[in-house]
Formats: sequence, structure tokens, C-alpha cells
Amino acid sequence: MSRFDPTTNADLQARRSAAVARGVASATPLFARMAEGSHILDVEGRRYIDFASGIGVLATGHRHPAVIRAVQEQLNCFTHTAFQVMAYEPYIALAEALNALAPFKEAAKCVFLTTGAEAVENAVKIARVATGRPAIIAFSGAFHGRTMLTATLTGKILPYKYASGPAAPEIYRVPFPVAHEGVRVEDTVRALEALFHGDVEPSRVAAIIIEPVQGEGGFHVASPALLQALRAVCDQYGILLIADEIQSGFGRTGRLFAVEHSGVEPDLVTVAKSLAGGFPLAGVIGKARIMDAVEPGGLGGTYGGSPIGCAAALAVLSVIKEEKLLERAADIGRRVRAVLEPLQAAGAAPICNLRGLGAMLAFDVMQARGSQMPDGPGAKRLTNRALQRGLLLLTCGGHGETVRLLMALTIPEAELQAGLEILADVIRGAANE
Repeated sequence: MSRFDPTTNADLQARRSAAVARGVASATPLFARMAEGSHILDVEGRRYIDFASGIGVLATGHRHPAVIRAVQEQLNCFTHTAFQVMAYEPYIALAEALNALAPFKEAAKCVFLTTGAEAVENAVKIARVATGRPAIIAFSGAFHGRTMLTATLTGKILPYKYASGPAAPEIYRVPFPVAHEGVRVEDTVRALEALFHGDVEPSRVAAIIIEPVQGEGGFHVASPALLQALRAVCDQYGILLIADEIQSGFGRTGRLFAVEHSGVEPDLVTVAKSLAGGFPLAGVIGKARIMDAVEPGGLGGTYGGSPIGCAAALAVLSVIKEEKLLERAADIGRRVRAVLEPLQAAGAAPICNLRGLGAMLAFDVMQARGSQMPDGPGAKRLTNRALQRGLLLLTCGGHGETVRLLMALTIPEAELQAGLEILADVIRGAANE
């Protein structure tokens, strides 16, 4: 059967249920046929404004012409040789470009991989080799992947590590500051000190890993004060600081890397998602002296640093610069806040805690106006109603109560406005339940 043969969402859902593992979940019952810019057509021809971007992958939108051209040019040369067998220039050119943009002053080096979880796994490996230490400290609410190590780093049982057996060893956790949950930076620092006194001595800790803006955990922002405190702890004890920029990187927050808002320099940065405009590519950018601690052959992977992905990523970096997407992210953020802040302030709907940086914004749905009791089912009802109106949204957060906004930074004004109008309408509708 051709992928363009007529079919329905229901037909494909039945085939999916019979053929695809139940553990792979989808946020909607829809199936895509075509996507362009900031909208998707499903197999039945319905059009949806995309405020999800493939979970934050498409900062440059679906099928950006510059990205497609770069990929087509690479396809005309070769699709795969394995960088470890016969290397190629796009990998080197991308490393050079990212090293120049890295959020630290020291010389940088890169390794390219395929998925975000691979990037985190390799960042931890590099940190352990470079320091000769085993332990890693992560945060409550973190999401770093679904592999054994990254699921252990992730701060949520369901669905990521439920009934999956023993966790990876030498992983410790401290609370992430969230003001509306009553957790302050001072609480996190005290918890870190208590961890060093009661669970693991700092001389055994290789790295602290943190998302500058949490993704799945609810778009909570790591404040400059928190990152500065972590940097001071790391400097005091010889611990490395890993910034997981897989969802927050490449312009989403108004800076190329979200950690740049704080002025704090990490030692290693994990990247993926919007790096390659929809093509599978991930990586670790790090200080050269740290990256080079691993022996030759200790890093890599058969598909790591795909020439197709590298070509796409070079085009993405050009688009971010030429189309001024960092400024556009800040502008989108202002536009979203202008719509949502009055709704939140009026108390006419059970939403609160609007937060984020640039165009990486989210709000919580609560069980009642003025309440701080999270309403995961209510958030899902809201996104389902938006979908019925032609707007694709995602939820996240510890209880599924958070609605996150991840529109492309290239979204046309008309589509941005139309999407925000739908969002405002469904929020107002929630007030009447």
C-alpha cells in the first residue's frame, strides 16, 4: 500500500494497535500525511496549527526549504559511511560551528550521536572518565530519556520506569526549585549539602546534570541564582556541570542555549531535537580538555553524526541566524504572554503559573479557580478541545497538569494569531465547566 493511498485515522489506529508495541504512546489519535511550516494535514485532509513541533524538534518549522535543500544535496553524495570508518566534512563543519557557539570561553569539541538519550548517556560517560568518579546528581522533575541510565536520571516513575527493574547505580537526586510548590533555591542548596553529608561524598561525584528549563517536568526555569549556586558547588569540589539543552536549545528560549540567560558556564552540553530540523541527530558539546579524556573508540555509534543530519543542522544554524529566530522567539513569547496573562489574572479560568523563557512557555490547569491542586485530566480535556478546533498542543508536568507551547519560531503571524485565539477560547470554555 502506498503511503498516499486513501485511508482514515480510524483505519490506521486499528492497524497501529495490532502492529505497534503498546508502550509507544501518542498524544492524539491522528495520523499525519503532510506538514509544511507550522501546520500539519492528517490523512483525512484536516489541517492543524502545530504548537507541538514534534515535541520541540522543529524550531525552524516543518520542511524548511533551506534544510530540505541541504539534505537533498547530501543525498546526492552519500547517505552513510559511518564516521568511524570513512569520515566526512559535514560532521567536522558542524563541530566547528557549534564549538564557536558553545556557551563557555574555553576551547570546545563535539561528538555527534543519534538521540537525546544517547547524548545524555555519553555526557555522563565523558564526565565519569574525565573525573574518575562514579556518581551523578540529577533533579526532581527531570527528564533525560528512557534508557536504563537516562530513565534513572529522569524524575518520574510513570510511565518512564514503572516495573522496569533495577535502576542504574550511583544516581542521586535533589529537589528542583519551583516557587509555586514552595521549593526555593535555598532548599535545593540545603538538600545538596545534606546529600553530601548523608549519601555520597562530593569527592565521588562526577557531575550534576540539569535542564536549564525542564521539559517533561513542566517547563520550570532554573533561575540564575540556582545555576550560580551549582557552579560554585561544582568549582569547590571538582564536579562537572552538565546542561541538558535537548529541548531548550537552538533558539527556543531567545538564546541559542537556555543556560546563556544565567551567565553561568557549564562544562558539557547535551543537544538534540531542534538541532537538525526534524532529522535524527544529537550530540555533546564540551570543553576540549574534558571531551578528550575518553580514549579513541570510546565514543561514537554506527549512525552517530549521520551526514544527512549534519547537513540539516548546518542549514538550521544558518536559518536561526539569517531569519533572526532568537529575536523571533522573544517576540513570540511576548505575544503569548499578552494573550494568557489577562486570562490568568482575571481568574475566569482554572489556569495559573504561566512561566518559561522566550517561546518555551507553559501554564498549569487546576481543579478549581484559585486552587493549586493540579488537574491532569482537565489539561487533557483542554488540549482535546483545542485539537477539535484545529490546534495541536501537548501536556507535561508531574501530574500531566501543564500545557506546554512549542510552536515553530518561523510560524507566520496569521497562524500564530489563529492558534492563540483557539487557545484562549478553549481556556474560556474550561471556565464554564
